[in-house]
This record gives sequence, structure tokens and C-alpha cells, in this order.
Amino acid sequence: MTVISYRQALHDTLRAELLRDENVFLIGEEIGVFEGSYKITAGLLAEFGPRRVRDTPICEEGFTGVAIGAAMMGLRPVVEIMTINFSLLAIDQIVNNAAKLRSLSGGQLSVPMVIRTPGGGGQQLSATHSQNLEVFYAHVPGLKVLAPATCADAKGLLAAAIRDDDPVIVLENLALYNTKGEVPDGEHVAEIGRAAVLKPGRDITVVGYSRAAVIALDVARRLEDDAISAEVIDLRSLRPLDRETVCASVRKTSRAVVVEDDWLSYGTGAEIAATIAEGAFDYLDAPVRRVAAAEVPLPYAKPLELAALPDAGAITRVIRQTLEGN
Repeated sequence: MTVISYRQALHDTLRAELLRDENVFLIGEEIGVFEGSYKITAGLLAEFGPRRVRDTPICEEGFTGVAIGAAMMGLRPVVEIMTINFSLLAIDQIVNNAAKLRSLSGGQLSVPMVIRTPGGGGQQLSATHSQNLEVFYAHVPGLKVLAPATCADAKGLLAAAIRDDDPVIVLENLALYNTKGEVPDGEHVAEIGRAAVLKPGRDITVVGYSRAAVIALDVARRLEDDAISAEVIDLRSLRPLDRETVCASVRKTSRAVVVEDDWLSYGTGAEIAATIAEGAFDYLDAPVRRVAAAEVPLPYAKPLELAALPDAGAITRVIRQTLEGN
């Protein structure tokens, strides 16, 4: 195991996959000469050349369509969309082409492509650049949607996505890029569709993904000082969703809190709450509670932005209320 940053884990995985498979290539805005807006692709143009690391114009719909065509012809493009907010410009290509071509062709066509894109708030990028839009894509059959929270999963899930024969969206929260953690040395390919138990517990289940899972784990560790044993589940994959791991945990603890950076209404947390109601209702000793972002366009002003996002204090408060039956 080696301790590296989330950013470095992504970079090293892209490099390893470019070396492993000559059909893999990178495509996106400013990923070559500028080395990426967040420097994930630093040094890769110099090493692999413009045929494998392709800078594009500012045209998300266009270069996503190019990648879909390349994937249909047997290549394995990895698309970097500078922010998930810009993916809205390519949503027709993603939802109506990438997600559906296997089905529409009766299985004759596959689209083995990856879309990497960062999102999330807390960076003072204002309302149109700070959104969590993962539920848009997790809603669509034909897509796989991954949300690595740890550095190890940044490596393992990205490698799995690149090797998958269907379109995969890899969501990266901006707040995680500089976090550090242990990453397995050598080849590491995670299983898509399998949640992880970050911390076992007996009193309550806390379910999260991406940045929310990291905060939930920190809260759970602190609550141990007050003799509260919280089990933390990191979804890792939003589609396919590992419902059984979530329900098995709730059947053990009898209480659940779901945490997300997305807005509350119609979000991933609502899907998890419904999953628990269907798969573990008879075991519940309290209603499932949710912690999510305020339902407003995220403010630019730092104090307002922080107030709108779920934090450790909000998660702790809801966990205590759930345990106390309030």
C-alpha cells in the first residue's frame, strides 16, 4: 500500500490504462497542453502524444459524440468533462446515444466509454458550477454511475470503468482531490455495483457516497467517544445500486440515516430510503432520516455556501435525533 492523493490515484490509473491497452485514449477540454483544469492529466500528453491525449474545442456535445462513435468502433475513450455542470450540454449524447445503443441495436453494438467529471460545492464556484447532478444519470438504464469516495476506490473504480464494455460515468467531488489515503500497489480493479462497509457498527446505519461518505465516517468515529456505534456504508456505485448491503446493515442496526450532497427532493437519498422501506421495514425502530443540501441554488458567499451544504454537525444532530426517537 502507498499513501497518495485522490488526484494522484486518478492520474496514475489513467497512465496505467493507457500503457496497458492501446485502444484507450483520453479526450476533453484542456487535458493536453494545459494538463487538465485540475491537473489529473499532467504529463500524459508529453508521454503518449496527441493521438492518445486529445485536446478538444469547448463543445461538450461534440466531443462526447466523437467518443461514442470511437467506442462503437472498438476504441475505449475516457472523456473528461471539466465539470458535471457542463455535462448538461452533452446530455442528449449521453442519455439518448451512449446509454441506449446496446439496447437499440439488439446487443450488436457496445459503447465502452468513460466520462470523468467533477462536481460538488464548497469551492465558491457559484450556483451553476457547484451542483451534484448524479441523480440525472443514475436514473437512466444503460449507464453505470460510480462515485468513489476514497483514494483506493479512485484507482480501483476508474480502472474497472475503463475496462467495462458499457458507458460508465465516474463522479469526482472537487473537495476530495487533495485528500490522501492508502492505495493498493500494482493492479487494482474494484467491483462495480458493490457497496463498502467503511466502519462496522451496531446502533445505526449511516449511508453516503463520495464526499458525504467521508464526512459520515469522520462523524461515526467521533461518536464512538459517546458510546454510539454507527455503521458507515459507502455506496460507491449509484447504478447499479447495492441494495442488499444497505438492507443487511439496517436489518442489523434497526436505524438509518442517509447523507448526500445533492438536494433532498427526488435525490439518491430518497431512493435509498425507499430501498430500506422495501427491504428492511420490519426491522426499523425509527423512521429513515435524510441529510442533504439546502434546496437552493448554491450561494457564492462562503458563509452561505457552507450553511447550504450538509456538514458533520448536521449529520451528528440527525443521528442523535434518530437514536433518541425525536
